[in-house]
Amino acid sequence: MNLLVVGASYRTAPVATLEQLAVAPADLTRTLDRLVAQPYVSEAVLVSTCNRVEVYAAVSGFHGGLGDICAVLAEQAGAPATSLANHLYVHYDAAAVDHVFRVVTGLDSMVVGEAQILGQLRDAYHWATGADAAGRLLHELMQQALRVGKRAHTETGIDRAGQSVVTAALGLAATQLDGELAGRPALVVGAGAMGALGVASLSRLGAGPLTVTNRGADRAARLAESYGASAAPMAELTDVLSTVDIVVAATAATEPVLTREVMTRALADRDPDRGPLVLLDLAVPRDVEAGVAVLPGVEVIDIDRMAATLADGPAAADAAAVERIVAGEVESFLTWLRGADVAPTVAALRGRAEDVVTAELRRLAQRRPDLSDDQRTEVARTVHRVVQRLLHQPTVKVRQLAAEPGGDQYAALLRELFDLQVPHTSPVDTVPDVVDTDTTPYPGGER
Repeated sequence: MNLLVVGASYRTAPVATLEQLAVAPADLTRTLDRLVAQPYVSEAVLVSTCNRVEVYAAVSGFHGGLGDICAVLAEQAGAPATSLANHLYVHYDAAAVDHVFRVVTGLDSMVVGEAQILGQLRDAYHWATGADAAGRLLHELMQQALRVGKRAHTETGIDRAGQSVVTAALGLAATQLDGELAGRPALVVGAGAMGALGVASLSRLGAGPLTVTNRGADRAARLAESYGASAAPMAELTDVLSTVDIVVAATAATEPVLTREVMTRALADRDPDRGPLVLLDLAVPRDVEAGVAVLPGVEVIDIDRMAATLADGPAAADAAAVERIVAGEVESFLTWLRGADVAPTVAALRGRAEDVVTAELRRLAQRRPDLSDDQRTEVARTVHRVVQRLLHQPTVKVRQLAAEPGGDQYAALLRELFDLQVPHTSPVDTVPDVVDTDTTPYPGGER
């Protein structure tokens, strides 16, 4: 099996394309089932955030696996695969491992170094595990990725600024409001992870009074109570919009919540002397309808705008330190992968030797029935020792050579020389003994 990553992110695709590709939580299991049902795909993990949609897969062939994954993504997007081609990136084997480790450490994030992607990758892994879509190869990759991500944030200062997509967006909002958010009334639409982060960030910056609204009123009430905010029913959305200066929209709705009609009514009741109403749209699919941006008195800051204006956050030294961690960890994973790949071949070689020994001992028993049980036992021990000694050095050496770059050729050579039939499976067929079960939420970043 080989590793393959196929995806699109804020670097390669506009929000409109990410909206098409986005997979809602309710559809994750179904999409994972479709992926692993494809002929060339045996394992899959699916990451879908506001900034990226990526499939990590174990495939039996590059071109077949790529075609299978693109077909599922095209079906999800409701668009021809050819229309997505210019927005997708593809990473294979070593490059796939490097990409996953760069993603989990925040090096590939819009706000470089943000930590929420670590939690999101962990959630994607648990979804895949629950859907029985992750086999041993992806179990190992994801376990190591989570460890690498934690190591990067523990050993370096890449997230020292504490920035997330929310805090970065609020920084842009401040530029529209005389550089100050303190004392500005604000509304958070959505009470999920991103909504909670929005409330926490606004509270920390001194914005207020704060109001939370959500389709589930109980959840909005609990979140509001945690930060001394108020909860409002969605039915009063228009009224609340007319009284605030900042809106953080981060729902999981499939259709825009802040439509042009809603915003037009809210603006009609809003005092124009208050200055612009700043809408931070952090949802994919978008919460703010496209036509809202042209309304007078409104400033919309969405993922596209953030991608165009945000600069890299961490200091060069911190980013370089994480780059070194990633490089070393990628090589360690590839060494494990190459060594694990040769294990079935070594097992098949030893099995072949055992079959030969068994057949010869059976033949000896037929030709020399006069041998006593003790004699036959001693002969069997001697033959087994000879075979084990003959195989020991070559099998140790081939494991060492297989761990080096290009080492897969040695396993292939063994299979060719001894005509070994090795099942085409992932390196190991069981799930790992240790599964990351940390459920601590990580602040900031991709939704």
